[in-house]
Amino acid sequence: MRLRLIAVGSRMPRWVEEGWQEYAKRLPAELPLDLVEIGLHTRGKNADVARLIRQEGEAMLGKVQAGEKIVTLEVEGRPWSTEQLARELEKWRLEARTVNLMVGGPEGLAPEVTARSEQRWSLSPLTLPHPLVRILIGEQIYRAWTVLSGHPYHK
Repeated sequence: MRLRLIAVGSRMPRWVEEGWQEYAKRLPAELPLDLVEIGLHTRGKNADVARLIRQEGEAMLGKVQAGEKIVTLEVEGRPWSTEQLARELEKWRLEARTVNLMVGGPEGLAPEVTARSEQRWSLSPLTLPHPLVRILIGEQIYRAWTVLSGHPYHK
């Protein structure tokens, strides 16, 4: 199984890169967590935001191969405890498919991305800054793996 975070936005601050790398490198070789960045289109005063979101969504879906699973991260998604996430991670492992975790830009995900989603996950009812979401996802995936493997990190 392979996990990929497909996220709108690039050129993150160093603390974001370091935080993401810290958790991605902790995961074992059999559970790689890769990051795919989709460039954020510039939003000017007269920008056609709906068109920009659609373009970002097309770029995101362009990174997904046939048969791969899509899980969107949305405020309206289903909140999971750490133990629930660990169970989902185990199900994903048994499916033996690449799982694409999709994080949209400032205005959220394109409707086309949401429509293709097999699961919708909410990290919090709060609106979180997208750079921080990357680190939270990395840490929570690592924590779920530690639950499954009996590692003491979760205790």
